[in-house]
Amino acid sequence: MKQIFSPFGLSLFVFVLLLFSCQKSIKNEPVLQQQLQSTAASQENGHLKQTKEYSADVAQKWQDLQLRFLRITASSGNPYGRNGHRWFAYLGIALYESVVPGMPAYQSLHGQLTDMPEMPSTEPGKAYHWPTSANAALAYLSKHFFIANTPLINTSSMDSLENTLDEQYEIEINNEATLHRSKDFGTAVAQKIFEWSETDGYKHANDPYTPAGGVGSWTNTAPNPTGIAEPYWGNNRHFVQGSDMGTASPLPPVYSTDPNSDYYKMVKEVYDVSQSLTAEQIATALYFRDNPGFPNATNYISTFSQIMHIENPQLDFYAQAQAKVGIAFAEAMINCWKIKYTVLQDRPTRYIRNVLGHSTWSPLIAVPTHPEFPSAHSQMAGAVSYVLTTLLGDNYQFTLHTYDYLGMAPRTYTSFQEMAEDIGRSRVYAGIHYTYSCVEGRKQGERIAANVLDILRFRKE
Repeated sequence: MKQIFSPFGLSLFVFVLLLFSCQKSIKNEPVLQQQLQSTAASQENGHLKQTKEYSADVAQKWQDLQLRFLRITASSGNPYGRNGHRWFAYLGIALYESVVPGMPAYQSLHGQLTDMPEMPSTEPGKAYHWPTSANAALAYLSKHFFIANTPLINTSSMDSLENTLDEQYEIEINNEATLHRSKDFGTAVAQKIFEWSETDGYKHANDPYTPAGGVGSWTNTAPNPTGIAEPYWGNNRHFVQGSDMGTASPLPPVYSTDPNSDYYKMVKEVYDVSQSLTAEQIATALYFRDNPGFPNATNYISTFSQIMHIENPQLDFYAQAQAKVGIAFAEAMINCWKIKYTVLQDRPTRYIRNVLGHSTWSPLIAVPTHPEFPSAHSQMAGAVSYVLTTLLGDNYQFTLHTYDYLGMAPRTYTSFQEMAEDIGRSRVYAGIHYTYSCVEGRKQGERIAANVLDILRFRKE
């Protein structure tokens, strides 16, 4: 039998076999490294979930806490002035901006809102937990807005809510890098929004002011209260340029003591209504009197919150809704105050006492410390109800429980416009507004809200 291999050949065969095995092993090594790198990347990036995949629980919890701060009693006074409206808008914008990168069809409002700075960018391909971003943004702004005027317990409650949500999200995410990245992004958004908010002119809203109207115009002298509420609020920076275009109403009737004049008839209606108020009309007037409760028409923030609790939407819807409602709300407030301190229309009390001759007459609720036209409550209600209608439809039945804690009966409506009209009537029942001011105020609010929604582009083109 012949030998298949010589000793030298056998050695060569073994060498070649070993060399082949080593090369095969070396060739497979990058595949293993790639698999390990892929696994690490998966752990780092996670599943890139969109904002719509999360509930709005974080936004609702922060809104509930803010409402606790806004709600006051008659004896405690209002430490916030007229800021509740502007804070609600800025909080809504920050909420939206902190989660909009997780909404592919939507875009930032930078370049659309007046002087709004460019927002921070997210890291491409990296996972973000949008409730964590929202929590960081809302915590930062809430503390900066409310902390200067609230007792320590409020600061503690904000810390507690932020930490509780962070702990919950840490368990859900189970990825420290994603958690920190999300918190950093939300905080960075809020910092820019706060810095922007500090330049809108609100600090000069209460600069010295002396009423200088003609005969029959508003003054801060008896029977009106001596206070003057934010006479320069109307100079605040608009969120949306052009929001007030085409929204003005015809001026109210010119002051006259002639019994045949429109002005005389306008005031006399308030007196006549006051003489035959039903129990339901009194209840309506007291429900929307502000104090005790939510001062300066911030009860509409409570209305928004209650509707959101009913709907229980996802985070993307809530963020858009608060941004839209908040901006329209704040814009209507700026516009309303600008007109008030331009027209300087007086409240009914002086005329009813001095011209109509009912010297002991007084309105049902305290007279506000600012001019009468237009009705602020009506304008705010018009703006808020218009936006809510675009979001949820014309025929939307709901029940307000805003003042359950005061023992007031809930109020049920079949549409948001019905609520706005009821609020306007409440101011006439209360004896502090004329029907014309309430009807036209509501219309102005609706037109401002329509402009805001027409001008702003939330969705990408």
